[in-house]
Amino acid sequence: MKLGISSYSLCTLIRDEKMTIFDVMDWAKDHECEHIEFVPFFVPFVDEENGTINTELIDQIKEHAAKIDLEISTFSVNADLLMKDAEKRRAEIERIKLYIQAAARLGTHWMRHDIASFVRPFEESTFKDFDEELPLMIEGVQELCDYAASFGINTTLENHGFFCNGSDRVLRILDAANRPNMKMTLDVGNFNCVDESSLGAVKKCLPMAQIIHMKDFHIRTANQFPTADISKYGSWIPTVGGQFLRGSITGQGDLPIAEIIELIKNSDFDGYISIEFEGDETPELGASASLEMVRGYLKKA
Repeated sequence: MKLGISSYSLCTLIRDEKMTIFDVMDWAKDHECEHIEFVPFFVPFVDEENGTINTELIDQIKEHAAKIDLEISTFSVNADLLMKDAEKRRAEIERIKLYIQAAARLGTHWMRHDIASFVRPFEESTFKDFDEELPLMIEGVQELCDYAASFGINTTLENHGFFCNGSDRVLRILDAANRPNMKMTLDVGNFNCVDESSLGAVKKCLPMAQIIHMKDFHIRTANQFPTADISKYGSWIPTVGGQFLRGSITGQGDLPIAEIIELIKNSDFDGYISIEFEGDETPELGASASLEMVRGYLKKA
């Protein structure tokens, strides 16, 4: 196993021009990360308007990673393969293909793309909706898997958002897609978005995992807030079942992180673990503390 970080953990610093992507890479190396996972937030890996990849930037990033001996583990992008309009859906698939090209240029062999990054009403995220849209999902992921394979790229599906989330749904997609170059980005926290126990879900999904997003959440019910306006109390998001989540330093929230890490360490998993911090603390504090907590748990497990 290799412990590292997703650039997402520090992306607000890139947004606010306090760091460049090269600074993020140096930060990761300084904090003893064994790999880095890239997301394109605020970094123009691709010129979507012109339909081209930014070869100069990508080559500079690849060269810098080699210079500081930091492995590029994977490349992750949001996507929506379920647009009702066929023309827009085709454009979205072609957009993701650009990011596959970018991943290949970076030299990584793994890329995660979503199926339904968008937030749809919970009442339209039922099992009935899922069953009805499954053929469209499979059509999209198979095309992208096959395209990725032509570049030597393997794709992953993450339990992300509220529609393609939950262990049963994700495993069903992977089984129906039936592609040898498609695995899973297993996010230990995101199962809680659909009110599923992380420990049980991780155990079910570990055999399909290629990379693990290690994160934590504070979990609350509505009656734990003194007023209905939860925005006063931090960046809480509602779950399908009516709970509320807020990002936390890994190991300091309400998930059984120690037990999850013990489960992972005692399994056959031998891939990447990537810190994905999204709490209210400063990114540097949250990411560094999360790395330290996870290292400690890994040593104890």
